[in-house]
Parts: sequence; C-alpha cells; structure tokens
Amino acid sequence: MAYAGGVDVGSTQTKAVIVDENAQIVGRALIDTGSNVVTAAENAFQIAVKDAGIEDERVEYVVGTGYGRYKVTFGDTQITEISCHARGAVHMFPGTRTVLDMGGQDTKAIRVRENGEVVDFCMNDKCAAGTGRFLQAAAFALEIPLPELGPTAMRAEKAVPISTTCTVFAESEVLSWLGKGKKVEDILWGVHKSIGTRSMALLRRVGIESEVTFTGGVTKNQGMVEVINQMLGFKVNTGGEAHLMGALGAALFAMDRIKASRVPHHRGDLGHAKEGVA
Repeated sequence: MAYAGGVDVGSTQTKAVIVDENAQIVGRALIDTGSNVVTAAENAFQIAVKDAGIEDERVEYVVGTGYGRYKVTFGDTQITEISCHARGAVHMFPGTRTVLDMGGQDTKAIRVRENGEVVDFCMNDKCAAGTGRFLQAAAFALEIPLPELGPTAMRAEKAVPISTTCTVFAESEVLSWLGKGKKVEDILWGVHKSIGTRSMALLRRVGIESEVTFTGGVTKNQGMVEVINQMLGFKVNTGGEAHLMGALGAALFAMDRIKASRVPHHRGDLGHAKEGVA
C-alpha cells in the first residue's frame, strides 16, 4: 500500500493529511502554527503519520501548501492552496463547482471544473475584515472564547450593523456598540453578517455555481456557516473535515505523483519535475 502526505501551513493553524492509494484519509493532524513555521509543519506531519499508524518512511511523496508551503522542508514539492482546496473540495463533494475558502488571514472564492481544475479565483485584498482574523478581534474585544462565537451569534434577535472594513478598528466598533447597550449576541451576528457580505462579493466575482463547498478553518464556526447559507439561499457543502481540505488536496496531488512515477514516461515528460504548481 502506498501513502502520500499533504501539509497545509496556514497563518493560524497547520494541517496535515495522509492518504492511501485508494485516496482515503488514514491520518490527520491539526495544530497551532505558532512562531516557528518549519517546526509546525514537521510536527503536524509526524502527528498525522502516527494517526495513520505507519512509519514516516512509508509516505512516498509529500506536497506542501498554504502560505508557509515553502517551509515544508521535508516535502517534495509545493502547490498553491487555491489548487489544493479546489482538488480537495471536488474529491470530498464531487458536485462542487464553486469553493469558498475562509482562513485566518484571507478568503478566496474559486470556480472549478468537475475534475477539480481551477477555472477562476479571486481573494480579498490586504485587509482581513472578511476573514477569521476579524472574528478573532471580536472575540478578544468581547472576551469570548473563539469556539463560542458561532453559538452565541446564532442566539441573536437582530444583527447590529458593523461598518468598519478594517480589523484594526473592529475592536473599537464592537466595544462602542456594547457601550450603547447592544446585546453581545446581536453584535456578534452583525460581525458574522459583515464577513458574509464580503464573502458573497468574492463569490459573485467568480460566478456562483451549484454546488458551493465551504472550506477552511472558519467552517468550524457554525454561525458563519449559517450566515453563508442564508445569503446564498441554499446550504453549502461543509463538514467535519472541511478545515483539512487544503491538506487533503495536497495529499491527493502527492498520490498523483506516486502513481505517475510507476508509469513509463517518454523523454521530455515532466512527471517528476519538482516545481511549484499554481
């Protein structure tokens, strides 16, 4: 049995996935990235290998992805997170034609073909107002643990409008509304809707085609999932493994390389080229 690995080094968390030659996930890991990106990549990979119950030598090919993909020093090549999220989303939900990837630092809208190939994509500008970072700022201001943001927001009666487009000023606006007597849950629902509005703008730019798959770390926030569902008018594909989608896609690309190496190549083929892929 052949095994392949994918390591997705994000700004907030690092994920790793091990797949077998049947494209089944056999090992997974999720850890905080911290200040040492190289160490985070190595630790996530080792945890995933242990979870798979195999020795790391049995993982024949490893692909790094995410903003820190070039820090996966033990990997064989690097592929952008755009391609990896697209590939992972179509693998997990074959009907996927649009992907919304929301992480700690940026949000991406991706339109894909039935084979997972990227047709078009766009991402938010340098401001993090439509990302997980915006949620973190609100959580800090209201002194609420991040996992409780979604459930708290979903108890809202009426969303408070959040006008700021800058994460730096998010804390000030949240505290201002709190000082005016607004309920915490109403403020948080407004924060979620603000992020949702920016996400919808990105999706419209690439074209919203059913089915839409929601990926990235923010998918663990049920309030954010609900906002996106309401704004789209239908339910997105997501689930317990959605935050691992980039690592899964990377692992699937790695398995492609393993299988390609077993097929005789003619001179000039690039099957073994170790270079970044868009």
